[in-house]
Amino acid sequence: MNVVVTGLGTTSPLGGDVASTWEAALAGRSGVRTLENDWAEQYGVPVTFAGQLVVPPSEVLSRPETKRMDPSAQMAIVAAREAWADAGTPEVDPERLGSVVSSGIGGVWTMLTAWDTVKERGASRVLPLTVPMLMPNSPTAYVSLEFKARAGSHSPVSACASGAEAIGMGYEMIQSGRADVVICGGTEAAIHPLPLSAFAAMQALSKRNDDPAGASRPYDVSRDGFVMGEGAGVLVLESEEHAKARGARVYASVLGLGMTADAHHIAAPEPNGAGQTRAMELALERAGLTTADVAHVNAHATSTPVGDMIEARGIRSLLGAHADQVLLSATKSMTGHLLGGAGALESVFTIKALETRTAPPTINVTEPDPELEVDLVRDTPRALPDGQIAAINNSFGFGGHNVALVFGV
Repeated sequence: MNVVVTGLGTTSPLGGDVASTWEAALAGRSGVRTLENDWAEQYGVPVTFAGQLVVPPSEVLSRPETKRMDPSAQMAIVAAREAWADAGTPEVDPERLGSVVSSGIGGVWTMLTAWDTVKERGASRVLPLTVPMLMPNSPTAYVSLEFKARAGSHSPVSACASGAEAIGMGYEMIQSGRADVVICGGTEAAIHPLPLSAFAAMQALSKRNDDPAGASRPYDVSRDGFVMGEGAGVLVLESEEHAKARGARVYASVLGLGMTADAHHIAAPEPNGAGQTRAMELALERAGLTTADVAHVNAHATSTPVGDMIEARGIRSLLGAHADQVLLSATKSMTGHLLGGAGALESVFTIKALETRTAPPTINVTEPDPELEVDLVRDTPRALPDGQIAAINNSFGFGGHNVALVFGV
């Protein structure tokens, strides 16, 4: 059964919706800036910048909604509402509508704020909705409630691959016949002193406090770690038959899904990137495509010294003789790393790239790593070819999770 994308939604460090986010991405603008807080002074947090939302959910949602939802769920609802409206508010039997919205960390703000309350004011002052707010499945539960999605509500948790895996699960729900329409994607709201301190302790974060906008530097020789971001990306997926029956506008097709596990290390990728490459191979096999069909790759490319080149070598190995015909983009250079929301936002970018036949730029690459043997789109957008083409979106997560999605037009 063919699966198509009929709706897109996001709230991101580049914009409060898809149009503004995509416009900023094509312009090569950075959404990373210095945080307006005293965490460095108060707690000694060594990183003082991140990719924060341009439009806070409190400016979009009602006060009762923001009070009963963790920020991760708030962001998911904002993106889901946009995606649903963008899809034309489909009329669908609730028993045939599903939701799959993931978060890599879950309600970290709710959990840690509640613990502060216990310590400072006592257990009796903890909010009654604390558990529903902190649950990692809270975003997908609220999406299910909002849209009466009864075919299933799921939240696969696979660290930074979570958002892409959620889209993959939505794709499989439709292919298996469980649903006609699925609202799927990822969200994350983890710009908090604890996650920032913990990632910094792992030596995973860039510490370019004097140059926030230039800190995320995928493939540059001076890259020194990823930049924390926040936000959500949501897709509305439909069976092609259902979309045609209602005359829906179709952005692209979901052609293939590949998922593997490194089984190597809890945080470090397998050095040869075999699992990453295999995920891409499986996705193309499932799509019935060859590497000659691929025109664009949105790379996971977090800006870490080791991880970037493992993926780049894997992409080069996969594409072989066709590598010089494929345009590579690393959009985390502009948004930072949305963790569980990354694969979903980057799926939005990948689909928009196909729709507009334009590969978004990678910024901050002043001296590309000499080992980079793929055509990286730097600073300004580049045109994709006409005709039938496909694009790959890669997402990899701590724990060795590898997800590759193939979209096509």
